Amino acid sequence: MSETSTHKRPYACAWCGRQMVDSETGRRRKYCKRSCRQRAYEQRTLLEGTAIPGDALILSAAEAEALGDRLFELRCAAEDIRTALAENADQASLTSMADELVRMADEAERLR
Repeated sequence: MSETSTHKRPYACAWCGRQMVDSETGRRRKYCKRSCRQRAYEQRTLLEGTAIPGDALILSAAEAEALGDRLFELRCAAEDIRTALAENADQASLTSMADELVRMADEAERLR
C-alpha cells in the first residue's frame, strides 16, 4: 500500500516543469511529452564538447526576460499580501490573494 501512495505522487517534467503523475505500471516518465524529451536531447547534444556543464540550463534572452517578469509579478503579489495583512483585510480577500500568489509561483517555476 505504501508503494502505491509514493508511486502516485505528482512530480515535474524534467524539461518544462509541468506536473505529472505516474501511471499504474511501468517506470516513471522523465518528460511529459515527446517534444519535451526532444528539446532536452537537443540541448544535451548542443553542450557536447563545450565547457558548459551538462546540467546547465540555457535560456534565450526572451525566456530569461519572461522569467524575470514572472518573478517581479510574484514579488508584487507577495507585497500586496503583506500590505493587506497590515491593513487587516478580510479573510476572503486574503484567501483570494494567497490563491493568486500560489498560481503565480507555479507559473514562475516553469523555466520554459
